[in-house]
Amino acid sequence: MFKTTITPRIGDTDGLRHINNTVLPIWFETARNPIFEIFVPNYELTYKKWNLIMVRTEFNYFDQIYFGYDVEIRTYVTKIGNSSFTVHHEAWQNGTLRADGKAIMVYFDFIKQESITIPENIREELKKHLVSLDDLEKENKKEMKENEKKVDELDYINSDL
Repeated sequence: MFKTTITPRIGDTDGLRHINNTVLPIWFETARNPIFEIFVPNYELTYKKWNLIMVRTEFNYFDQIYFGYDVEIRTYVTKIGNSSFTVHHEAWQNGTLRADGKAIMVYFDFIKQESITIPENIREELKKHLVSLDDLEKENKKEMKENEKKVDELDYINSDL
């Protein structure tokens, strides 16, 4: 798993003081940087060197995310295929899973315009972050239940009550 801490900007908020739903895809892409490094360590953005293309993304919003509190983005690999793999992201704030999503990435040759087999050395690096969604769901339920007992701060919206 990779962890990325995001400090929401005022510009990320909407009129209700929560994070706009268009921001989450940007945060999740930022959190994929360690994955990109596995494939292209120096981030060289050329057709000869860059070798990933995204073919699908999904997002699920479970609870509002607020300005004023950091958000931890957790990034996992949940599936590794021949030429593609699935990245799973979670957005946590104040001990609660607020959103999740996935991106399907393909190892891609931009010169030939075709997918290619993920090399074994890269596959081994990806496996270090591989987790099953069932195991992840169990761990998340357990973590959120434990966090309910030790809430140190309220969500921003509760400060108005």
